[in-house]
Amino acid sequence: MTAVPPVDPERDHVRGAEDPVYELVLYGDYECPYTRRAMRFVDQLGRRYGDELRFVYRHFPLPDHHPHAEHAAQAAESAGAQGDFWAMHDRLFAHHDALSDPELAAHAAAVGLDPDATTRDLATGAHAGRVREDSADALAAGIRGTPSFVIGGELHQGFYDLETLAEALEYHAR
Repeated sequence: MTAVPPVDPERDHVRGAEDPVYELVLYGDYECPYTRRAMRFVDQLGRRYGDELRFVYRHFPLPDHHPHAEHAAQAAESAGAQGDFWAMHDRLFAHHDALSDPELAAHAAAVGLDPDATTRDLATGAHAGRVREDSADALAAGIRGTPSFVIGGELHQGFYDLETLAEALEYHAR
């Protein structure tokens, strides 16, 4: 097992503080019900810690279990290239049961992005490399499922309920 790559604000999708007290990285899958549940905890942690928390989302689609997960991750990256990763990210989790390619284009339109660009990006695999990089980093670090959290640079083992995550964040505070 190797270390998880440190957060790179130039590459990673970062929500929150630039110089955080707490840092939470989630490797997730847009079609995974457990990742969707974990996102509720992330949202609650964001409200609890406010500007002291930095949240980072990295892709780890599990296509053997979730056939639309890879394209959903690529659609999120397409949204990032169009300037609004987080709007698409939130929409994909809100509509986790509607992730076919036409639905992904409709989600892009719903958040004010160009659905034709999303369709083109999915057809050409324009962002597949980025998704593969996140997945390769996760596998190299020993991650095998979603959701997987990294707190304070260490892979979080065990439960991921709200209070357990808060306790781990406070333990690893910078």
